[in-house]
Amino acid sequence: MKRDELLDAAEGLLADHGVQALTLAAVAERAGVSKGGLLYHFGTKDALVAGMIERLIADFDALIEAQDESCYTRAYVRATFVAVQSGRLRRWAVATGAAGDPALLVPLREAMGRWHTQDLDIEPDPVMSRIVRLACEGVWEAATQCPTVFDPGRSSDSGQGDYPGLRERLLSLVH
Repeated sequence: MKRDELLDAAEGLLADHGVQALTLAAVAERAGVSKGGLLYHFGTKDALVAGMIERLIADFDALIEAQDESCYTRAYVRATFVAVQSGRLRRWAVATGAAGDPALLVPLREAMGRWHTQDLDIEPDPVMSRIVRLACEGVWEAATQCPTVFDPGRSSDSGQGDYPGLRERLLSLVH
């Protein structure tokens, strides 16, 4: 059993039954492995939650890196909309919701600090870039808390299924 499959099982359990259902035994059962097999990768429930958060950070970093853009903020905007449209929001919501210990969220807070400051000093308009990045946080929050606000069935001219024109408008604000 691979680490990602165990993390997928934990995320699915959280999404389907909530944080109270997240036990090592339940994750092992859902993944179809022994508890010992799970413990080999994650010795505690906190280690499992930390693994989910670590994967979130790595996943979003990879999304940003995969964007072919002229500046970090433009890549951040595109990565945000890819994440929203692809359903990665579920992963974010369940993992951060499972982090009962605030210390488990420290790596995510640090990553967010990096995402919101990286390369600002070399962008043509650092203030506008910061505003656009913060607007992306609003997109995440709205799509997470009120999914009907984001309707993947409605698409822009690019066919990406984002809020009509919102992604393009945010991109137009940064060069």
